Amino acid sequence: MPRFEGCCSHDHDCEEEDCSTSYSLYKNIDTPRVRCLNELEEGSCQAVFKPWHARLDSSGPNLRSQEDDPELLLYVPFDGAVSLKAICVIGGPDGRGPAKLRVNRRVYVNREDLDFGMVADLQPIQEWDLVDNTAGVVDYPTQASKFNGVHSLTLHFPETLGGGDATQINFVGFKGTCVSRDRRAVEAVYETKPMPSDHKVADLAGAAWRLG
Repeated sequence: MPRFEGCCSHDHDCEEEDCSTSYSLYKNIDTPRVRCLNELEEGSCQAVFKPWHARLDSSGPNLRSQEDDPELLLYVPFDGAVSLKAICVIGGPDGRGPAKLRVNRRVYVNREDLDFGMVADLQPIQEWDLVDNTAGVVDYPTQASKFNGVHSLTLHFPETLGGGDATQINFVGFKGTCVSRDRRAVEAVYETKPMPSDHKVADLAGAAWRLG
């Protein structure tokens, strides 16, 4: 099973367009539906997805596990199909960052009931041993052929780098491209734009007749 295998060491300026453009899939995450099992503060998991240039900003909310249990199970739905090339994870300081990442791609439509017990019985699509990445300069390449047409992912973080009892994650980024938008998302955008055919004004003759 693939472990930590080489990565982009980002020996260039990561604020330049090459990285910020590559890590733009956060815009395709269906953030209101993101959720995490065993998070300390409900809903905090949604805060780890942000633009690349803001990845080192830890002043806002971050994702933390319960104090006596480092496991986190993060469910990430997209608003369409994406092709995933790499993942970047920035953990907390002092060994509180995650030590391992296992990714399971959902294969059952409309099934969102994965839990720790079920994940333990599933073979992950890919697994990485993570390193301390508080500077945000390491990413983990995917086996591209296994991550085409992805609609959602389940990310399992079972333990911390320092072997402690609590995990902290400040940023999760996805490198890749959006293959197609979900029809519902397209229709939602369409509905926000007024269409002339939806707002026809009665002809003047009819208006005059009614007034007369």
